[in-house]
Amino acid sequence: MRTLLALLAVWLGQAAAAPFAVQVGDARLALDAPPGFSDVQGTGSPRLLELAESITSPSNRILLFALDDGDVRRFSVGDSPELRRYVIAVTPKGLERDRVTPPAFQAFAADSLRELGAAPQGGDVRAYLDRQPAGRGALLAELRRDPQVVSVLQGARVSPREPRYLLSSTTLMLIRGKVVNLSVYTLFDRDADLDWIRAATMRWVDDLQRINSR
Repeated sequence: MRTLLALLAVWLGQAAAAPFAVQVGDARLALDAPPGFSDVQGTGSPRLLELAESITSPSNRILLFALDDGDVRRFSVGDSPELRRYVIAVTPKGLERDRVTPPAFQAFAADSLRELGAAPQGGDVRAYLDRQPAGRGALLAELRRDPQVVSVLQGARVSPREPRYLLSSTTLMLIRGKVVNLSVYTLFDRDADLDWIRAATMRWVDDLQRINSR
């Protein structure tokens, strides 16, 4: 047991030692989890790896999958993580070897997000999600749009029988000629969760742009 705890302590220390580099085609990108999160791909946990694979398309390569630090601590002592908040960064496998230009990136973003439709104009978010089919994401807002970043906020009613909701943001970024797709997830229990996911998404985007501009 002491050996296991020692190994977990080493892994936790390494997980917190971000940013780290990842090779995408001919480009070397710098990645980092948002503040309060740690990448857990190195745990080798089948459950965590299956969760990561379940929330993205098989056509994407997972670059980072991170849980909040509370869940990492629970996992490190053998408890089940709550999985209330988690984040993932992926890149399209089909574009890994391509050098994507800003116009090509904008076309890719428009095609990827076309099916989301238009965002509602104000109103109660929970009431809006209650009118949508359970389990299907609905566009709530556009968070940012510029030549190298397109970011939107979505929500979904998790169950048709109970008032449980999930918020997620999808952000497509052009970093060093490569497309990176960031997603942030949180359960939606209170209005503060809306403020949190907006702020966490934008801070993550800003941090990744900063560390990749060096």
